Amino acid sequence: MALLEIRLHGRGGQGAVTSSQVLAIAAFKDGKYSQAFPNFGVERTGAPVESYVRIDEKPVTLRQHVYDPDCIIVLDSSLIDAVDVTKGLQKNGMVIVNTDKSANDLKKLKGFKVYTINITKIALDVIGKPFVNIAALGAFCALSRQVSLKALDRAIDELFASRGKAAIAELNKKAAKAVYEAAK
Repeated sequence: MALLEIRLHGRGGQGAVTSSQVLAIAAFKDGKYSQAFPNFGVERTGAPVESYVRIDEKPVTLRQHVYDPDCIIVLDSSLIDAVDVTKGLQKNGMVIVNTDKSANDLKKLKGFKVYTINITKIALDVIGKPFVNIAALGAFCALSRQVSLKALDRAIDELFASRGKAAIAELNKKAAKAVYEAAK
C-alpha cells in the first residue's frame, strides 16, 4: 500500500475533524501508520471546513495539507456547489458523498469515481439525529478496503466510550455498520 491521502469536507459543527481523528485511530488499530489534522481558522458553525487523514504501511512523516487526495468524503452535499471539493483529486480518486441523489445527478463530479449514500437518512434511522460524520466512515471502510470495520468500531470506542459516552459509541457503531452495508 502506498500513502493514502483523504480529505473530508464538512461544515463547522458537523464533526469533520472528529471523523478524521477516528479514521486515523482506526487505521492505527489495523496496524498502519496514520495522521489526522484539520484545516480551519475562525469559521463559525456552518462554514465549510476541511480535515485530512494520511494512512500508510510505513511512518507518515509528511507535514503539510493534503493537496492531491486519493479519496474525498463530502459530509454535506451542498458543499459541492460552494467549494471545489475535487480540487487536486487523483485521476482514479474516489468521492464519497452524503446525498439522496445518484452519482449521475452530481454533474460537477463527472469524471471521478463517485459513490453516493444517503448517510443522513441512515443516521436519522439509527441515531435519531443527523450525525453523519462517524457513520460516513463506514462507507470509506467498505469502498476503500483500507480500514476494517472492526478497527473502526475499536476507534469509536476509544474516542467515545472511554470518555463515558458508551451509548453514543454504540449508536455511532450501528450507524457506521449500516452505512458500510449500504456502500458494499
